[in-house]
Amino acid sequence: MSRVVLLDARDSVAVAVDGLAALEAADCFGAGQGTVVPACEAIPKGHKMALRDLPEGTPVVKYGLPIGVAKCDIAAGAWVHSHNLESGLHGTRAYTPSEPFTWPGRAAALELLAKAGAPTSFLGYRRPDGSVGIRNEVWVIPTVGCVNRTAEVVAELGRKEFGVEAFAFTHPYGCSQLGGDLDATRTILARLVDHPNAAGAIVLSLGCESNTLPEFKAALGGLDAGRVRFIGLQQTEDEVEVAREAMAAMAGMIAAQERVRLPLSELTIGLKCGGSDGFSGITANPLVGRVCELLVAAGGNALMTEVPEMFGAETELMARACTREVFEAEVRMVNAFKDYYISHGQEVYENPSPGNKEGGITTLEEKSLGCIRKAGTVPVMDVIRYGERRRGAGLTLISGPGNDLVSTTALTAAGAQLILFTTGRGTPFGAPAPTLKIASNTELAERKPRWIDFDAGRVLSGASFDQLAIELFREIIALAEGKPAKAELGGYREIAIFKDGVTL
Repeated sequence: MSRVVLLDARDSVAVAVDGLAALEAADCFGAGQGTVVPACEAIPKGHKMALRDLPEGTPVVKYGLPIGVAKCDIAAGAWVHSHNLESGLHGTRAYTPSEPFTWPGRAAALELLAKAGAPTSFLGYRRPDGSVGIRNEVWVIPTVGCVNRTAEVVAELGRKEFGVEAFAFTHPYGCSQLGGDLDATRTILARLVDHPNAAGAIVLSLGCESNTLPEFKAALGGLDAGRVRFIGLQQTEDEVEVAREAMAAMAGMIAAQERVRLPLSELTIGLKCGGSDGFSGITANPLVGRVCELLVAAGGNALMTEVPEMFGAETELMARACTREVFEAEVRMVNAFKDYYISHGQEVYENPSPGNKEGGITTLEEKSLGCIRKAGTVPVMDVIRYGERRRGAGLTLISGPGNDLVSTTALTAAGAQLILFTTGRGTPFGAPAPTLKIASNTELAERKPRWIDFDAGRVLSGASFDQLAIELFREIIALAEGKPAKAELGGYREIAIFKDGVTL
C-alpha cells in the first residue's frame, strides 16, 4: 500500500510519500496512523492530498499552520496544488513582540550528544589573528571583473607550480557601480579576503576601477599584513611573475600551519536550502535543524539567510528572538526586503520557483515554513546586514536574498566555515566554503552520487531521526577536519554578489 505522511495532528493535508493512483487507499504515518481517505485522483509523489472536505476560502493547514486558502471547494482525497490552493499572504503586516525567548530544547540536545558519544571538539587551523579555519587554502580575489582571467591564471599557477589549494573567486563587478551597490561589492570581497579558511589571499586590482585599492584596503581594516598580497596590474610590469613570488610566500605559510584541537564554539555552519521539493520540509530541513540544535547547544554557531523565504513564517522566527532588540532587528530586516520588492514593482510573494512547484510546494507560506526548519528550535541571537561578519554566538540571521549562489556567498562572508545545503532537486555548485549537500529524498541521493553527500530521505524509510542527526553531526566534524565534500571533489567553488543599483 502506498504511504502518506501527516506532519501535525492539526493538518488538513498529508504528503504522498509514494505517488497515489486514483481511488488508491494510503497508509498514514507520522502524526497520524492507519488508513486515510482514498485518493480521488492521481497524486504525484511529494504532493499534498486533502484529508477532508475543504470549502472555498478555507485555510489549508500543513506543519500545523496555514499554508494558504482553498481557491475552490476541495474534496477529501483530492490533489491539493496550485490549481486549487493560493497564498493567503497579501501586502505588509504588523508584528507584535512576545517575551524574550528562552530555549527549552538545549538540555535534550546535550543529552542526545552525550548519549551518542558525539565529538565535543574538532581539528582546525588557528590563524595568527585568533580566527579559526577548516581549510588551508589561497584565495585569489579580483577587485574588479576586468581581471577575472588573470585571477584564474594566478590560482592555476599556485596549484601547478606550488601544489597549494588555490582558488580564484571571479565576479563581474567592482566598476561602473555607485553608492551602496559598490559598497556591498567591496564589503563582500573584503570578507572573503580575511576569511579564515584561507591561510592567505592574493588581491588583484586593475588600477582604474571604482573599487580602488586604497578603499578596498580600508574595508579590510586591521587585516594581518602577512597573509595578504596586493598586486596592481596597471602598475606592475609582469603581474604573473609578481604573483608567482606571492604564491611562493603563501606556500611557505601554508606549510607552517598545523591543525590543532579546538572547541565546538569555534565552528560556524551556514544553513541553506535550494531546489526544494515536497519532502524538503519533512526530511532534510528538519534534520539540519536538529543538527543546528546539537551544535548550538554544544556552544557552536549557525548562520541563516534567504529572507524572502521567511515570508509567511517570519513570526515563527520573531517569536524566538532572545531580546526585544533582536525582535526589532528581525522586523526591520523582513520589512526592508518587502520594500525592496515593492520598490522594483514586483509581487512580494512571487514564489515558489517552477522547480519547487513541480516538486510539490505550492505557496510561499508552505515553502517558508519548511525552509525555516533548518534552524531547528534554537533562539535567534543576532541579526546582521548583508556583508557583515558574525558578531556573537548561537544563531544569527543575515539580510540577504534566497538565490543559491548569492546567499551561500553571504553565508561564507559572514564567517561560515562550511555550509549545509539541503536539496530535493539537486545542484552541482559549491560555495567558497565547503558545501555539504543533503538530499531530501533517497532517489536523488542514489541518482546523483557525485553531487550528494548525505541522504536524509532515509527518514521516510523508517530510519531513526535522532540517529541520522548524530550521523550528520559526525559528518560535519569530519568535513571540518579535512574530509572533502562532493562539491570540493568536483572542483565547484563559486561566488555571486547581490546587486541592487545602477550600472554606468
